[in-house]
Amino acid sequence: MRRATGLRTSEIDELAARYLAADRVIITWAMGITQHASGTAQVRAVANLAMMTGNIGRPGTGVNPLRGQNNVQGACDLACLPNCLPGYQPITAESVARTCELWELEPELPAEPGLTLVEMGDAAIAGDLKAMYIMGENPVIADPDQAHVLEALEALDFLVVQDIFMTETAALADVVLPAASFLEKDGTFTNTDRRIKRARPVIASPGEALPDGEIIMRLSRLLGLDADYDSPADVMFEMSAVTPQYGGVSYKRLDAEGELRWPCPDSTHSGTAILHAETFTRGLGAFAVVDFEPAPDLVSAERPLVMTTGRHLWNFHTNTMTSRSEGLRELNDHGYLEMNPVDADALGICDGDRIEVTSKHGTVQTEARVLRRNGPKPGVVFMPFHFADAPANRITGTDLDPTAKIPSLKVTSVRVRRAEASS
Repeated sequence: MRRATGLRTSEIDELAARYLAADRVIITWAMGITQHASGTAQVRAVANLAMMTGNIGRPGTGVNPLRGQNNVQGACDLACLPNCLPGYQPITAESVARTCELWELEPELPAEPGLTLVEMGDAAIAGDLKAMYIMGENPVIADPDQAHVLEALEALDFLVVQDIFMTETAALADVVLPAASFLEKDGTFTNTDRRIKRARPVIASPGEALPDGEIIMRLSRLLGLDADYDSPADVMFEMSAVTPQYGGVSYKRLDAEGELRWPCPDSTHSGTAILHAETFTRGLGAFAVVDFEPAPDLVSAERPLVMTTGRHLWNFHTNTMTSRSEGLRELNDHGYLEMNPVDADALGICDGDRIEVTSKHGTVQTEARVLRRNGPKPGVVFMPFHFADAPANRITGTDLDPTAKIPSLKVTSVRVRRAEASS
């Protein structure tokens, strides 16, 4: 365990003792836990720890994933995932038939899971996926192995991008549909603790920009589908019908009560503040045996450093919005690689040097930032993934977690050296 964690045995023992002695412990995590080939196993290990110590189902306890973007929780609740129906219902013949009956669909929905992002890229390159419709996402910067992403998008017969700005992905599209921002549309947001709240427009949309729902309804009508929703309230009515956890949620209740937290199965239910207070979805809780699995992209003599990626405090996701803020650009307007001085000194690299970072997937040039305090430990380097001038995901890979299919973005073996001066 010491070798796997980098911690001394005494430190692990002390942490375990403090965790066990505490009356209430809450565990929060973000993509540093999940974006690994072993991400599912790591979440299961966290859940095992909380359950075995009784830190679940009580105030101030629990396991709490922090979502990476606004309303990711709501999008997942409503089946923006390839392997489930609304409300995380598994895809079975029975659940598909029930949903299709509610939706009055003929023919029925497919009874097998769809593809994840990386799998869609593979399918496009193989010629099995001919078109994509991308909403509010910038995979050219956000997704692993940029060369793979670009090859996939170029292999498509037709690409539609719906967004509020012209992104690196939108620049490759056959059609770009101008969307409204969150300040310009009516709807709801569901945050990471399942709290559903209303959102209302405060400014008008510029030019021809429209709310996402309006764009989808117009396209649906052109395709011969009967998308006859008069307002987002109508959409919520349908969401409540097909999503068990949202069964008692309506705009009327949200306007009157301010917010609701699912599960809220019917109109008499007040919502659920704390999950698992009385029981688990699966009996007394499902413990999982978890074995340590090393990362698939291990360091070597050729690539001796581990690169991990993440966010910078004042740059959001692919910088689509924050790069347009003059004040934020003054704080940080380009990519960089953080290094420990031990590694930098060994490689003859100084703070501010132009460097090359190379993995088995490619090379990116950027600026070195040698941090003598609060930086990565020796053997590890860090690169934010926001910046198109130095895209970290040009050199990350597509090794996937076998269960969740999330890519291993947090562990990439790399070589770092000073860039040769251009003539």
